Amino acid sequence: MSRRAPLLALPIGDAAGIGPEITLRLLAEPPPEARLLVVGSREALARELRHVPGAVLPPEVDAPTDVPDESGATALWRGSEPLAALPPHGAVTAEAGAASHAWVLQAAGLALRGEVAGIVTGPIHKEAWHAAGVRHAGHTEALCEHAGAERVLMMLVGGRLRAALATTHVPLASVPALLDTERLTEDLVLLAAEVARSFGPDRPRIAVCGLNPHAGEGGLFGDEEERLIAPAVAAACARGVQADGPLPADACIPAAVVGRYDAVLAMYHDQALPAVKSVAQRHGVNITLGLPYVRTSVDHGTAFDRAGEGRATAASLRAATVMAASVALRRAEFDARTASVR
Repeated sequence: MSRRAPLLALPIGDAAGIGPEITLRLLAEPPPEARLLVVGSREALARELRHVPGAVLPPEVDAPTDVPDESGATALWRGSEPLAALPPHGAVTAEAGAASHAWVLQAAGLALRGEVAGIVTGPIHKEAWHAAGVRHAGHTEALCEHAGAERVLMMLVGGRLRAALATTHVPLASVPALLDTERLTEDLVLLAAEVARSFGPDRPRIAVCGLNPHAGEGGLFGDEEERLIAPAVAAACARGVQADGPLPADACIPAAVVGRYDAVLAMYHDQALPAVKSVAQRHGVNITLGLPYVRTSVDHGTAFDRAGEGRATAASLRAATVMAASVALRRAEFDARTASVR
């Protein structure tokens, strides 16, 4: 890929939430690092014009190749799935759920075909997806199946903290049973490879959180560390991964925040996300590792309680867009460099 600004597809999320508003805010001041192809409803965007002074609707194009080469160029794809009915702000509807699901898969299709360098997803509403008969729990699961990926990892980024999750949206009581030495080993191998390719350095330092307080305190507070996590760390290290652990989360996550580690593997959702969001201050980014293309996302939901009020911020969407552009360029350079030495 050339050094021109990468073209990214932006599915706008649920039309009843803040996705259209934050998309319009981003388009009003597009980041020069990228070119943007919006996938979604023109009507949903138009409804938010009154909330974004100076904003205009992007020109419509028939194909990604029609987006101008200039940095910061924006366009709306005419091929976007039609929205059956524009939902009221804050309402869970099957129509909006079906449309947001279709837009995500359409953007993913463009990425799989190499027509865009990556996708940046707006916030979807899982209940609306369910109402539409979508069986996927969320973006990550839908994109993994659509791409035929063997394994993916959710990683949240805030400042210098990059935290991947061994388990995602499951009850806390279910987490111990979901931890498995072989799975954790593969997570660490994938995490190290994807961090090297997307961010650097070539051999990233990975901190592995324990599950229990004080990483089990030698078995006093639980044996998952000794029985499951430590063998996974050893197996990953034997495969060339530079990993430490299991370590107490309250020690290794702050160490990653100040740069002593390049990434962290957390055992469950809320072990890592409060730290990421505290560091990020509305600029957090969700990135999916393991897909055959770049995918980033906002680190927040649809905010139905404030949709249509003109109070949404596009800070996370902007950060996700800039990161997607940076990662797309970094991966292309990494792949070219490593291919040349084979």
